[in-house]
Amino acid sequence: MSATRYTYLGPEGTFTEAALRTLPEAATRELVPMVSVPTALDAVRNGEAAAALVPIENSVEGGVTATLDELASGEPLMIYREVLLPISFALLVRPGTGLSDVKTVTGHPVSQPQVRNWLRSHLPDALWESAASNADGARLVQEGRFDAAFAGEFAAATYGLVPLVREIHDAENAETRFVLVGRPARPSAPTGADKTSVVIWLGDDRPGALLELLQEFAVRGVNLMLIQSRPTGAGIGNYCFAVDAEGHIADRRVGEALMGLKRICPKVRFLGSYPRAGVSPADVTTLRPGTSDAEFIGAAEWLARSQDGRG
Repeated sequence: MSATRYTYLGPEGTFTEAALRTLPEAATRELVPMVSVPTALDAVRNGEAAAALVPIENSVEGGVTATLDELASGEPLMIYREVLLPISFALLVRPGTGLSDVKTVTGHPVSQPQVRNWLRSHLPDALWESAASNADGARLVQEGRFDAAFAGEFAAATYGLVPLVREIHDAENAETRFVLVGRPARPSAPTGADKTSVVIWLGDDRPGALLELLQEFAVRGVNLMLIQSRPTGAGIGNYCFAVDAEGHIADRRVGEALMGLKRICPKVRFLGSYPRAGVSPADVTTLRPGTSDAEFIGAAEWLARSQDGRG
């Protein structure tokens, strides 16, 4: 395995590359762009790279399905950290192009909902066609296949383009969450401001089935930060659920919730426990009474004493 190589959703000039370069270790790694999320993750699976940075959630559009599906299937991988990146688009064009010249535009599919209103107001007749990534859209504009691309302004120089319009976004404070994914190993130690990600499969489609899963978290005071359903491919009504929970697998409340899920679900895939980006222990919500590690340990000791006749 190449311990010095990180892959990412390319080509050069993507928001994913910008997010990756915010990591201190990126300065000492070989950063290799890949054509898609699956190829970036497959490079980790087959030992060509130590880790891959891929987008997993957008504050406007929600989960990135390509990443969620890849993490739920195939050889297991694990999330080691996350990066939050503010997202604002520029309309990149070839030099000399004016707004009235733009008849075709492109960008990543996740970008379109973030600029839909701007497009409706400023380019209502422009034809949109999706690209593999925002930077790939910029490359297609460079080649003359489209008139303009929505991408990060930083991509303009790479592809010989100029920003015709800057700071485009329908939603203020839009951001995308990226995750650094590697092969499974022991999670890092708890920080007090952590997140645990899992994928859960329903046993059967019946009333209350999803509620049973959620109760495993609720009764232990575990806050859920994301839950997204994804089809398993086994037919209509067959779903798995990607879940982000507040806390670390080493926390008693989280560990016991995961054990509860394992008892009642046909399959649970642990995707990792890792520090939350931009959050310190002081920012974490106070635990509900009865859900601290000390209280779980005290309850277990009481049960042991009762079983020994020392209740």
